[in-house]
Amino acid sequence: MPAPARLIVNMDVPDLARAEHFYCAVFGVSVGRRLGSGAVELLGLEAPIYLLEKAGDSAATAAAPARRNYQRHWTPVHLDVSVNDLDHARSMAIAAGAVDETGVRQAPYGRIATFADPFGHGFCLIEFNGMGYDAIAT
Repeated sequence: MPAPARLIVNMDVPDLARAEHFYCAVFGVSVGRRLGSGAVELLGLEAPIYLLEKAGDSAATAAAPARRNYQRHWTPVHLDVSVNDLDHARSMAIAAGAVDETGVRQAPYGRIATFADPFGHGFCLIEFNGMGYDAIAT
């Protein structure tokens, strides 16, 4: 039987050093490996994050006409990071340059805050209560 699949998160950013500093400060991750001059592996979450330095307005893929845009944008994929202390994590995110989009909101599963990173990517910080997502599971 083949090994189970493993999630790897790749994020395009226009400034690798700034992104490395941001994500290490906000998510408490650390640098694993450097993959040449344009990529760095961040470890410490359940899935590694790879930051890939790509210039703004560069082609997103060879086959698609889309161009990279690092202003705030919407994508159907974003990061949710579970934290033990949302207030502390939120203050770290803001201090590192995140834009707080909603403040802290109560949810049946705990507390949540949504942000944009300095590169336009959306992410959420979630402090689960004792029930977590079981509170909304059917």
